[in-house]
Amino acid sequence: MTALALPGLVVISPKYIGDDRGYFSETYNQRAFADLGLKTPLIQDNQSLSAQKGTLRGLHFQTAPHAQVKLLRVLRGAIYDVCVDIRHGSPTFGQYAGVMLSAQNRQQLWVPEGFAHGFCTLEPDTEVLYKVSAYYAPYHDKGLAWDDPALGIDWPLDAGCAPVLSAKDRLHPKLADLPAYFDYTPNVS
Repeated sequence: MTALALPGLVVISPKYIGDDRGYFSETYNQRAFADLGLKTPLIQDNQSLSAQKGTLRGLHFQTAPHAQVKLLRVLRGAIYDVCVDIRHGSPTFGQYAGVMLSAQNRQQLWVPEGFAHGFCTLEPDTEVLYKVSAYYAPYHDKGLAWDDPALGIDWPLDAGCAPVLSAKDRLHPKLADLPAYFDYTPNVS
């Protein structure tokens, strides 16, 4: 497990056992994750396919009482994954962390509540699997503008190419216009 610059975000590298037949990997074990301090149970799996390189999904989150912890991994292809701290009062509020996840590196990303999440595909036909801690709740489904200059996200788009976006992802508010959906609570030991 490797902690990223923003507290709560971690990259997990599951063990792979391989031979000439292929490989086996245990990618999620609730007890093992709890032993690492990642105690939120995950209850739903979601999978996406992005046909085109440069597809940008995000930045998404759900609000309380349906806020979600996410565990992501790439089944095919590669993504540049971004998480923005939107917890008011956090020392890293408005900052982002980015990491490359791919089928080849087999890494997973743990995203706690209070982060807006999104990714840009680096290869065509990229498949991403998400495990989440709360069921999808349409009225609590929110977003943050992927291109907000205040965030300064350096998306890996080919020069002169616009991202492939959904209509919904073109309409999210900028950070300055985002309501205070999450408050920062420091860990008390």
